[in-house]
Amino acid sequence: MVIKVFLASSSGSTAIKKKQQDVLGFLEALKVDYAPLDIACNEDNRMWMRENVPVEKKPTNGIPLPPQIFNEESYCGDYETFFDAKEDNAVYAFLGLPPPPGSKEAKEAEKAFILENGPVENGTVENETVESETVENGTDDAEDEENLEAEEVEEENLDDDSLEEVEDEEAKGEDDQPVSEEEEELRQLEEEEEAPEVTEQEEEDE
Repeated sequence: MVIKVFLASSSGSTAIKKKQQDVLGFLEALKVDYAPLDIACNEDNRMWMRENVPVEKKPTNGIPLPPQIFNEESYCGDYETFFDAKEDNAVYAFLGLPPPPGSKEAKEAEKAFILENGPVENGTVENETVESETVENGTDDAEDEENLEAEEVEEENLDDDSLEEVEDEEAKGEDDQPVSEEEEELRQLEEEEEAPEVTEQEEEDE
């Protein structure tokens, strides 16, 4: 984007010369790149300036006087509007340029933004920070409680498993106990009693 400043190099008006010097000097101080376009020696520049200054910004006679300032094809303003922007530290906004970081205008814009939106945003950020910390702490506490509960459940399961193993061993011990001699004799007697019955039955069938 090129800032165009339309000037009259051979103007006989002291006021116009002073205004032109004031605009150019301030742009140089801000290190803003600009292109001075002379309307006194170049008829095309004069015609372009007159055609592109908005009707509502032209004087009553319809002929705008220099200096007139444009950003490419976009009209910025004349000396009066430039002076007002300079007084308000808003020259970059007037020119349609972003203020460089650290510039007075950038700081003013930042202050204005903070005054307009700062309290709400800061409150929101602070609340979000507090809430996030609370949630994180709550999450940590919940995780600790879950870990404790899991450990207790594991201990209970281990106790149950131990009891089952003991019961299984006791049951196995009972099954593995040797049969007493009396029980053996009883079994033999029962078998002998059943055997004759089978024999007698067979004889009757014969």
